[in-house]
Amino acid sequence: MPENQIASRLIHHGKVIDVYADTVRFPNGTTAEMDIIRHPGASAIVPFLNDPRSADPQLLLIRQYRYAAGGYLWEIPAGRLDPGEDPHTCAVRELREETGCTAERVEHLYTMFTTPGFTDETIHVFIATGLQRGATAHEEDEFMEIVPMSLRDALERIRTGEIRDAKTALAILYAAGFATAA
Repeated sequence: MPENQIASRLIHHGKVIDVYADTVRFPNGTTAEMDIIRHPGASAIVPFLNDPRSADPQLLLIRQYRYAAGGYLWEIPAGRLDPGEDPHTCAVRELREETGCTAERVEHLYTMFTTPGFTDETIHVFIATGLQRGATAHEEDEFMEIVPMSLRDALERIRTGEIRDAKTALAILYAAGFATAA
């Protein structure tokens, strides 16, 4: 139980998330009830088809249908952690399932909260290099197209708002600013 949690009541148990009504004590001593979405966490991976430090780094992105967003989004491969699963293992699994690729190197970049105002979800972001192509293993509810794209093009799509998925935009910006530095 988190330090400031006084009580917690399950409101909804779902396939992906659970919703709780938590009674919380704030730093000033007051209390309130907050609806909190509990999520097992996820891993996401920025896959580079060539050396990220090359003159024209190439990424492998996914154009995926997302019902909640009302259509297709540009994304990096990502998925939920299985119970007890290590984030690195999840990243390797999601890369293989969604793109069909395996990687010579998978390195952790950073871990972020997605929306800490109402959920405890964290996403562990990795970079993958030395990709070998193979067969995908998409889930029944995954509708996606795998698209090679230059880092330059991806950054422009973030700038113009075409890449709107927050984890993807942040991960690509992070990789461009830190992982590709010589």
